[in-house]
Amino acid sequence: MGELYEIKEREERLILVGVAVSDGDDTAESVEELEELVKTAGAVTVGKIIQNRESVHPGTYIGKGKIGEVKELLARLNATGVVCDDELSPAQLKNLGGALEAKVMDRTILILDIFAQHATTKEGKIQVELAQLRYRLTRLVGMRGSMSRLGGGIGTRGPGEKKLEVDRRLVRDRISQLKRELSDVKQYRETSREQRSKSLIPIVAIVGYTNAGKSTLLNRLTGAGVLEEDKLFATLDPTTRNLTLPSGQQILLTDTVGFIRKLPHHLIEAFRSTLEEAKYADIILHVVDSSSPSAYKQMHVVYETLENLRVKDKPVITAFNKQDLLETELIIKDFKADRAVKISAKELTGLDELREAFEEILRERKILLERIFSYQDAGKIQLIRKYGQLLEEEYQAEGIYIKAYLPKDVYNRI
Repeated sequence: MGELYEIKEREERLILVGVAVSDGDDTAESVEELEELVKTAGAVTVGKIIQNRESVHPGTYIGKGKIGEVKELLARLNATGVVCDDELSPAQLKNLGGALEAKVMDRTILILDIFAQHATTKEGKIQVELAQLRYRLTRLVGMRGSMSRLGGGIGTRGPGEKKLEVDRRLVRDRISQLKRELSDVKQYRETSREQRSKSLIPIVAIVGYTNAGKSTLLNRLTGAGVLEEDKLFATLDPTTRNLTLPSGQQILLTDTVGFIRKLPHHLIEAFRSTLEEAKYADIILHVVDSSSPSAYKQMHVVYETLENLRVKDKPVITAFNKQDLLETELIIKDFKADRAVKISAKELTGLDELREAFEEILRERKILLERIFSYQDAGKIQLIRKYGQLLEEEYQAEGIYIKAYLPKDVYNRI
């Protein structure tokens, strides 16, 4: 009887390359994050090189001397390829691949690959394929050489993976088709958004850096059953769940795609409708991984991304998550937030304070109502119970005495 051989995809061994153009920039942190991305994509980092230069080399990303060093390292470490920490131009991709005689990828290819692995819904798959094709369209010439060296693995996966050397016309046709499909999905998203706003139930959008613990928090608050993994971009597809606050007030919590520094603009464009959930929310819940040494930088990236999406003038509650991982008490502040709460979604601590913060902000946006309703108006009291915060209810001879906080639009209806 013949032996059985297990055929396994060869694990990719990658060298990470970054360029620091000024003292004190965050290249080292960014390369650390790149290593996390590589791990999430299913490969292993075997070496890291950061070159200090006045600017990125326009033709090859790194200088000639460093190319020699990377080439020698590739052979010595038996590495299968190189990942650069920035988005490379078509020329850089082609020239660096040629000089190193190895597979060369950039941060964008890596992030697109992770998105391709994690997209599960129809919308997610369309968005990823659209981003992949837009990226490729600008690089078809430069990628021919480097793609022939790819040999499968990262950068060659995903719903958008047909044949790599597709010509521009086919890619453009496919992009047009995907855009049409996406606009149908977008219309559906907008309809459900309208229905949500008509329901008068306040909407809270959960935003934050990738892996800050947004999914875990959503699960702990609502029992949503969303995938939780200690990985970057573990969840892509937004989930909306209902939460009843202690006062009986209902709110909707919507999860969004995690943010990351140097988030490729192709992705922001493709995922715009998903990311814009925050634009239509009543409150922004900003989840921060307070155990991360880069917490402040990550907070800055989140606010910068929100600004790019034109999300402004919204009350912000910042939840400093992962308090269970802190060895000492950490003083961390978010000056842009209206409220800040220390929590551990994993250990279920601080969640009551978070619910109270929701109540407080919603109360600030409400009007105090004090009046007696006739017994015929019992339907209005149902509205108050559903959308407001009932403080007192007393049955008297002339009618029902009500004292409650109400959202402005419900107040006007009553």
